[in-house]
Amino acid sequence: PALEIRLPRAEKIELQNGMTLFYLPDHELPLVSISALLRAGTMYDPPGKEGVAELTATVMVTGGTKKIKSVEMDQRLDQLAATPSLSMFLDHGSVHFSFFKQDIAESLDLFAQILKEPAFEQERFELGLSLKKADLLRIADNPQRLAFREFNRLLYPDDPRGRYATAASLHNISRKDLVEYHEKYFFPSNILVTVSGDITREETLRLIGHYLGSWKDARSAIPLLAPPQASAKGVFVMKKELPQSVVVTGELTISKNHPDYYAFLVLDFIAGSGGFPSRIFTAVRNKEGLAYSAGSFYRARGDYGVFGTYAFTKTSSTYDALTLIQSILLDISTAGISNSELDWAKKSILNSFIFSFEHPSQIAEQQMIHAFDRLPGDYLLLYRDRINAVTVDDVKRVAKQYLQENKRLTVILGNADQFGK
Repeated sequence: PALEIRLPRAEKIELQNGMTLFYLPDHELPLVSISALLRAGTMYDPPGKEGVAELTATVMVTGGTKKIKSVEMDQRLDQLAATPSLSMFLDHGSVHFSFFKQDIAESLDLFAQILKEPAFEQERFELGLSLKKADLLRIADNPQRLAFREFNRLLYPDDPRGRYATAASLHNISRKDLVEYHEKYFFPSNILVTVSGDITREETLRLIGHYLGSWKDARSAIPLLAPPQASAKGVFVMKKELPQSVVVTGELTISKNHPDYYAFLVLDFIAGSGGFPSRIFTAVRNKEGLAYSAGSFYRARGDYGVFGTYAFTKTSSTYDALTLIQSILLDISTAGISNSELDWAKKSILNSFIFSFEHPSQIAEQQMIHAFDRLPGDYLLLYRDRINAVTVDDVKRVAKQYLQENKRLTVILGNADQFGK
């Protein structure tokens, strides 16, 4: 008989201070895991002070709190075998913290202090700033990272999403900027939290209420930035003497909330994100030997998406690899795909979907992410049916409709004098 998989659902709880909580128990091990998302990120950096968001996240964890000095905080976290992480991405901040059940009260106390009352000690701020400056210097020695950074800048012209930290912007940042960023974006109604592990619902409400429920703030949620409307297009070459080239192409496309999202997922998988059997990998790497790595990517968000391709190739094959990739995308939109490709893609996507729910913490985090993206409440329940409903005609239609070469951005990093004809 066919396997029937029933995904458990985390309970969604609205706290009185505006914070949204997702709770799902897991009593297999004496561990508790907390994750959080907040609407912040690097695209909210003040103009001319790019890098504030990332520094805020770093120094919140390392710079102590108003009650505990950084050195003591480090020692207490080491004794608890607990390591909180806080990272800033383009459009969100992400927090993770796990600890033993027996240490739940002390761990939640430290977690709440880091989130609510960071001290941003001057010495730790200066250390974080110097580390960020050193990281910037290393980008020039990482061709892939350098090419994708320039790709993102050109993808979002005249848009906060396209800005990034520089030596000049870091020079403009002071400890005060971190304090102001924290005050502006870290407040209860701007944060979604998951709690999973060896903890009951009653314990969750009591402890979270005690340590985070007193965090009062009447502010409304951070307004969403309008989705990007247009990107740069055409071919941009970054000259750098290297034995290989990095080729990145891309265009703005549909969001997770679009009716064609599921068909586009299948399209991307067949085009290049499906690994060895995908068209780009098979043609560019396996058959022609033009690149040691090649594929596609689809970054779907709640209000827009980005589709792109990449190839890391020897210098003399730069244009050959790019031309072959473009022809593969054109072929999908004109000739379409086969039934066997469709069947392989759908089975692979659904198999990977199931493996993202191995642990209750993953399930709760998935619900939190979808709430953050403002997806319908039944998104996870209907996901498999909607992937299964995608047809060969659907993939050809979305390829023809959304893959537009005349609007495509291409960035090539390498030794331009040796690219070939």
